[in-house]
Amino acid sequence: MIRKYLREISVGVAYLVLLGLLAFKSPSFFQADNIRQLLVEIVPALVAAVGMTLVIITRQIDISIGSVFSLCAYIAALMAHQGVPVPLAFGTAIGCGALMGALNGLLIATLALPSIVVTLATMVIWQQALAWWKQGAPVASLPAGFHWFGLNQMAGQWIEAIIALLIFLAFATAMRYLAAGRAIYATGSDYEAARLAGIRPKLVTFNVFVLMGILTAAASILNAVIMEKVYPTSGDKLELRVIAAVVVGGVAISGGRGRLIGVLIGVALLGTIGRALIFLHARSEWGATIQGTIILLAVSSDALDRSRR
Repeated sequence: MIRKYLREISVGVAYLVLLGLLAFKSPSFFQADNIRQLLVEIVPALVAAVGMTLVIITRQIDISIGSVFSLCAYIAALMAHQGVPVPLAFGTAIGCGALMGALNGLLIATLALPSIVVTLATMVIWQQALAWWKQGAPVASLPAGFHWFGLNQMAGQWIEAIIALLIFLAFATAMRYLAAGRAIYATGSDYEAARLAGIRPKLVTFNVFVLMGILTAAASILNAVIMEKVYPTSGDKLELRVIAAVVVGGVAISGGRGRLIGVLIGVALLGTIGRALIFLHARSEWGATIQGTIILLAVSSDALDRSRR
């Protein structure tokens, strides 16, 4: 039992060690305002990480999510700025995310193109489209109904946390108990065996990328509503943070293995590291270095684990 959850336990222990260090070196980290701010920062990453978990379990990768995130947030903000009802603006952004995910899925599942190549290409396309569209100008003067979903800040923070938790629980339950969840694991474990078992791996792969687009768009909205201005670069380096959290949380980059509970801990750990560096008076530039190192260690650990089997 312990061996089955060894990665999740290890990441959980690492997180507790970090919290212990902060309690000893900088107790002010645990002030209520700072904890609420930390939760607001990691909520969008958690929602995007749920989608990335599905993608990686199917033995694929999506490095376009930062561009999708930026574009969807920008679309929602621009529509709201121009007087479109906020719910319609949000729904349109999520629809755009689904379409961008569907494009990735169509090219990868139907044409059997490598996912890293396809998503690298679409990442550049969406980045350049945004740069050309508004020349990098942010969307400001957003309506009151956009900020914090039209609520006060504290209520908005609770709504964000509840939405993220519901998404997490829904997908964690589906992955464990529904046939669709088992099909995702089967596709990532052995594509041909899944096909022979009556599963349609191409359809599974396509659907997973559509869900990735929808969840990325949802994450972008959760991030946009806390901003005074929405910039077309709001998703920069999101793919690094999300992939790092997913891999650290125990999802095998080779596909077929992983649990969302580990991803939750991974998101919390990496999100806390970035903020902890400030309280520990360390250089903020170390954050990306630490994330890259953690990814390398996690992937190396998976490789060693496979070699022992």
